[in-house]
Amino acid sequence: MFRIPSVCRAGLLLALLLVTGAATASRDQPIQPVAQVDLPRFMGTWYLVGGILTPFEREAWNAVQTYTLQADGSIRTTLGFNHRGADGPRRQTEAPARVRPDTGNAVWDVRVIGPWKSQYVVGWLRQDYGLMVVARDARDYAWVFARSPSVPVAELERARQHLQGWGYDMARWRQVPHPLNRG
Repeated sequence: MFRIPSVCRAGLLLALLLVTGAATASRDQPIQPVAQVDLPRFMGTWYLVGGILTPFEREAWNAVQTYTLQADGSIRTTLGFNHRGADGPRRQTEAPARVRPDTGNAVWDVRVIGPWKSQYVVGWLRQDYGLMVVARDARDYAWVFARSPSVPVAELERARQHLQGWGYDMARWRQVPHPLNRG
C-alpha cells in the first residue's frame, strides 16, 4: 500500500486550502468590467450561445439579443427565442437599460420587471467585438454572446473559463442551440 509522507500531506492540504480560498475570494469580489465599451460598435445583433441562464431563458433555442441605442442615451434590449425546441413558439422580451456613469459603458442597469433593475457587467469582450461574456456580481446568471450563432469550441471554452474563474457554478452551464440560424 502506498502512503503519502506527512510532510507531503501537509503540503497538499495547504495547497487545497489555498485553492479553495482563492475560489471563495473570487466570489466575494465584484466582477471586473472591461475598461471600455464602444457603444455604437457594441449595438446590434448578438446570438446567445450559452451561459448560466435565467428560468425564462433555460429552454431557449435560436436566441438572439439585439441592442439599440436610443436618443436619450438609454439602450433597448430585445431578446427573442424559440421555446423548448427549434420549432417551438417564439418568445420575446424587451428591457430598457442605462449605462452606469464612470464605468466605461461596461456596467448597465437593466430594468427587467417594473422598477427592479438587474446588473449587467461586460466582463470580457473580444477585441473584434465578436464574442463577449456578461456577468453579475451575484454569480447567479451569466451570458455568452457572439456575433455569429457558430462559435469555435476553443473560443466558447475561453468564455466558460472566464465564468469559472469568476466563481460561477459551471454545472449550471447550458449551451443554446442555433439550428435555425446556421445558414
